[in-house]
Amino acid sequence: MRHLPASVPLRTFVAGLAAAIAAVITTGSLFLVTGGEGRAIAAERSRSPEAGTPAPRPDRVALVPDATLPSSRPVVGGPGESAKTGKSDENGESTEGADVKAAPPTLMAIAPAKVPAKTLRKIAKLPHVTKVAAVDGGTVRVSGTALRLLAVEPARFRSWTPGAVARHPDVWSALTGDEFVADRAAVKRLGMVLGAEYQLDGGPRLRLAASAALGLPGVDGVIGKELGRRLGLAEGVVVLIRGDAGLIDRSGVRRLLGGTSKVVAVRSAESRETPAGEGPVGRPESYLELYQRSAELCPGLSWTVLAAIGQVESGHGRNNGPSSAGALGPMQFMPATWKAYGVDGDGDGETDVWSAYDAVPSAAKYLCANGAGRGGEKLRKAVWFYNHSWAYVDRVLSLADAYARTYS
Repeated sequence: MRHLPASVPLRTFVAGLAAAIAAVITTGSLFLVTGGEGRAIAAERSRSPEAGTPAPRPDRVALVPDATLPSSRPVVGGPGESAKTGKSDENGESTEGADVKAAPPTLMAIAPAKVPAKTLRKIAKLPHVTKVAAVDGGTVRVSGTALRLLAVEPARFRSWTPGAVARHPDVWSALTGDEFVADRAAVKRLGMVLGAEYQLDGGPRLRLAASAALGLPGVDGVIGKELGRRLGLAEGVVVLIRGDAGLIDRSGVRRLLGGTSKVVAVRSAESRETPAGEGPVGRPESYLELYQRSAELCPGLSWTVLAAIGQVESGHGRNNGPSSAGALGPMQFMPATWKAYGVDGDGDGETDVWSAYDAVPSAAKYLCANGAGRGGEKLRKAVWFYNHSWAYVDRVLSLADAYARTYS
């Protein structure tokens, strides 16, 4: 891409951000364009079970329950990632994939010019401030419509995002690849399409590679720092500040940055969504407890059935796919089935097919919708709906019986 002059004055960017800060800010799910193939889950297969008695059951194969179930932590991990335990930071945000404690800033400030390092150090010394960073910012236009962007160094900016954003590598690969990551609200407001390319007025085309709930007032999206430099964005004019909410001296920040600067609050994730760990099942310490809690969402369903499916489908998150037919995650959901039955099991504001905390209670919901809680042949048919194979049904229920004997 060729270098572009800053076609929009910095004062326009500052005024635009200031005018937009009254908008309601949300954080939570990350929406990505993903591909891949995997095994189909039952709800998306065209055939249905024959009426009447199911096919004769073949001899059940003796299977061994996973002995690590009571001690093994549930995992969160997307395609190409190794299984990772569901560890969270002190804010309840997952830190998988980044090895950072990810959390949005408490305040965001827009300065009239580049903020010197010595000013950043002075802000960092204010009472109740724990961390400060400066990023680039500016405005570009698409068919006359303004897009207010931040330009960041991905590795440094990652810790300033909600945990749901920080743990998805697709966002960060987009930022290092001269692609555009839009805020979820901007995508909805402007009718943008993931994967599409947008022609900048007087500039290059940008591909919208991902959409994420960034939670930054007035910011429509993020690009990489080098791309921002070529687009002429202003260097170091946006200051991110983390600290004790409601206690930081905002007037002190404004005084240090200059009288025309704008300082706005970034609402915490806890004020916008169910606190992490307070969803339908929360974040249990072990797979055993996760299966047990999830089964309670479907009265009459034994947790051993969920454990058996989890072992057969992915080895309890050790092989999350995608499978050859497009199935995803530790419980191997097809995307359309997940759209219909996926739940936010841990209350982190995201319905994530790759997270065991969401996938296991979603499997309980799906099985229950097909009658699993009524037991007997209804349970067999519910498991058949999960995977249209009577051999699969026998395998799962045989393993469920083994779990019952082992962990009774």
